[in-house]
Amino acid sequence: MDSITKVSDFNSVKLKLAGPNEILEWSHGEITKPETINYRTQRYEKDGLFCEKIFGPSRDWECYCGKYKRIRYKGIICDKCGVEVTRSSVRRERMGHIQLAVPVSHIWFLRGVPSKIGLALGMGPQDLEKVIYFSSYIILNVDEKEREKAIAQIESEYKSKQKEIGKSEGNAKESKTEELKTVYRTAKEELKSITKLKIISEVEYFNLSSRYGQVFTAGIGAEAIRKILEEFDIPKEIEILKSAMDQDETMDKKKSLKRIKLFQGFIKSGIKLEWMLPIVIPVIPPDLRPMVALDGGRFATSDLNDLYRRIINRNNRLKKLIEIGAPEVITRNEKRMLQEAVDALFDNSARRGQVSVTASTGQRRALRSLADTLKGKQGRFRQNLLGKRVDYSGRSVIVVGPKLKLHQCGLPKKMALELFKPFIINKLIEREL
Repeated sequence: MDSITKVSDFNSVKLKLAGPNEILEWSHGEITKPETINYRTQRYEKDGLFCEKIFGPSRDWECYCGKYKRIRYKGIICDKCGVEVTRSSVRRERMGHIQLAVPVSHIWFLRGVPSKIGLALGMGPQDLEKVIYFSSYIILNVDEKEREKAIAQIESEYKSKQKEIGKSEGNAKESKTEELKTVYRTAKEELKSITKLKIISEVEYFNLSSRYGQVFTAGIGAEAIRKILEEFDIPKEIEILKSAMDQDETMDKKKSLKRIKLFQGFIKSGIKLEWMLPIVIPVIPPDLRPMVALDGGRFATSDLNDLYRRIINRNNRLKKLIEIGAPEVITRNEKRMLQEAVDALFDNSARRGQVSVTASTGQRRALRSLADTLKGKQGRFRQNLLGKRVDYSGRSVIVVGPKLKLHQCGLPKKMALELFKPFIINKLIEREL
């Protein structure tokens, strides 16, 4: 990381989904505190969003505590503060990470058109959102043996009840028989309707689990979806879809082909399905989300710092709640809030039906997320990379000379350098001058 990567080392740039191990490889340390600057010492907080131990020193060739100063200590890691003695420009390159207490969904793969997670599971985006935002349960597994046992038990109960009713006399006998048949039929249908990946409401879940808890296991939130995707056998699923398309004429082939195409894309790129629900969040280098000191001891900071701070606060609170064994209602609410905080960091403008996360001070404007800083007219690509103002034109007196041919004219050296600046800079970069 100390030497800047050469331009000649790149053949191409490829964008793809990063796995948790890859994010940890990029990272130089875990950020556990939401603090940025110590307002007394005006220095960066340790393990915070601007930590010098993780991201590198704020001053060239100087560690945090001041034990090592100057270039002669280059590469030494201070035994007191743990900061590497190097140039401060590494704070534009080094990344950190946040280890989440529970998996969360990536908003691009949940709310994109079509929803990639929904397409992989063969589910509608609305049903998927209900599970991820903790309003509905999803059935993870069904034990067929236990289901058969439960059906056999219902049948034996039905027969014994029939015998009891058979002993009774009068008009009540018929009504009781009909009532028993209805109850039996409903119970049997209820058991048969329990299938894998079925979405059930909270009320349904508590009713079914109290009666047939041994038959199925259900889950809620991104954790449950990640568990399903981890057990997913992509090649097997492709074969099932292909054989189903050949046998069933009434099947929606367009949707099946989309699913096959998605699975093949995942196999080709070597991406795992569960990576769409990250458990590690990368933190971009601090110099790309700066904090600037203003007059009167105040600071102006990038919106990204606020968004990262929300995630760290909620994640730390959730870890404590899990440690002390807090009730499920409280932990579930905290998990949902963590999910919303991660959504706001990745793409604050894509949160349909939810209020955008706003600044805590000032005019309560919507915070600019990672996606907002890249996309649109004001984004990094169109505003900064493609929309640069240039001056490659000039005006000069036509210079004549005895050595010039009839079709030639003299051009001042300064003007030639200005006109051909892009080509000159390109050659300098190529030669690494």
